[in-house]
Amino acid sequence: MEARSGLSTVRRLGLRVFLALTGLQAVIVGVLVAMAELRKRRQGPREGFPWEDQPEIELESGGDRIKIYAYGVNLYEAMLDEIEGARDEIFVGTFIWKGDEVGRRFVEALSRKANEGVEVYVVFDGLANVFVPPSFKRFPERIHCLHFRPLSGPAKIMNPRNVFRFHRHMMSVDGKVAFLGGYNIGSLYAAGWRDTHVRVRGDAAREVDNAFVDFWNSHRTGELPEIIPNKERDWNPAVRVRRNDPYMRIFPIREMYLEAIDRANSHVYLTHAYFVPDRALKAHLIDAARRGVDVQLLVPEQSNHVTADWLARRHFHDLLQAGVRIFLYEHIMIHSKTATIDGLWSTIGSANIDRYSMLGNYELNIEVYSRSLAAQMERMSEVDKTNARELTLEEWENRPLPAKLVERTLASLSPLV
Repeated sequence: MEARSGLSTVRRLGLRVFLALTGLQAVIVGVLVAMAELRKRRQGPREGFPWEDQPEIELESGGDRIKIYAYGVNLYEAMLDEIEGARDEIFVGTFIWKGDEVGRRFVEALSRKANEGVEVYVVFDGLANVFVPPSFKRFPERIHCLHFRPLSGPAKIMNPRNVFRFHRHMMSVDGKVAFLGGYNIGSLYAAGWRDTHVRVRGDAAREVDNAFVDFWNSHRTGELPEIIPNKERDWNPAVRVRRNDPYMRIFPIREMYLEAIDRANSHVYLTHAYFVPDRALKAHLIDAARRGVDVQLLVPEQSNHVTADWLARRHFHDLLQAGVRIFLYEHIMIHSKTATIDGLWSTIGSANIDRYSMLGNYELNIEVYSRSLAAQMERMSEVDKTNARELTLEEWENRPLPAKLVERTLASLSPLV
C-alpha cells in the first residue's frame, strides 16, 4: 500500500510539474508574440534588400534550363507571363494566397485562360488562409480549385497524417515550364520579403507536373475531376524533384540533406527561414565543420515566427563551438529554403529545416547537380551576407541570462515546430 501511495504521489507531482511548465511556456510564447507584433507595428512595412538578377543557364546535363529568382516582383511577372502563354493546362499550388492586389492578379489571369479553354487546377492550404476573406477564396467556376482542408470531418481528424499542411509553392504550365521555391502569392512577398524561387524549362518541369497530379488525385473531393497523367517523364539524374508526402509516407528531403552534408568536402552554405534541426541534421553539420568543411548558416535575425527563432537559438552554441559560421539577416524577413555544397550540388524549395518540413508537411524541393547553378547560388549567398551580420561564439556566450532561461524553458517545444 505504501508503494502504491508513493507512486500515486509521484504521478501527481509529475502532472503538476508538467502543467506548470506548459503554463509557463504558454505565457512566454504569448509575451514573445505580443512583443514581436508591437515591434512590427512600430517599424511598419519594410522594403528594400540587396539582390542581383542572374541569367537563365542551361544545365551541363540533360538540356534543362534554370533561372533563379531572388525578388518577388520579377518572379510574379514571369509567372503571369507563362500563364498568359498557356495552351493546354496550368497547375498552381501554394501555401498562402493573399486576397490582395497580387493575389487578385493571379486569379484574374487564371480565369482568363480558363475562359479560353485552358484547364486550370489550383490547390491552396486551408489553415494557412483562414484569415483570407471567404469571398476571395471562391474562385471562378471554370477554375478547378482544391481548398485543402484535411481536418474537415471527424474521420479525418482521427488520422494523424492529416495534421500536416500543403506547404508547396509551385506552378507548372503545359508540362514545359515550372516554378518552385519558397514564395507564397501576395503583395507582401513581392518586395517586402527576401525569398528564392526557381524556374525550370525542359523535361524536369514534368516532375513538378507529376507531383501536383499525384497530390490532386489523392485529395480531390468528389466534384473535382481526376487528372489523367499524359506526359512521359525524364530520367536525368542531374535534376531531381524531391517531394515530402505524408499521405504516401515518403520524406526524401531530409535524407537528401543528410547525404549531401555527409559528402561535403569543401563548403556547405545553407539559407533557411526557420532552422530547428533534429539531432541527426545538427550532428551532420557539426561533423562537417569539425573535418574542415566551411559550414555557413544564414537565418533571419527576426523572422515572422518568433517562437521558431527562439527554438533555433538553442542550437547556436553547439554549432558555433564546432566552427559553423552563423549569419543573421537584418531588417527584413528572409524566407528562402536553399543550400549549395562544394560548388556542385544545390537545392531550392519549400522545405525548412524543422520537424514539420522534414517529417510532416507536403513539401517540394528541386535537387540539382550543376557547377553553373552552384556558382549562381554561391553568388546569391554572398550578396545576402551584405545584409547580414556574423554571430560570434563570444557574443553568444555573453547574451543575457534571461535569454538563456527562455531558450531552455521553450526547448521541449521543438518537436512541435
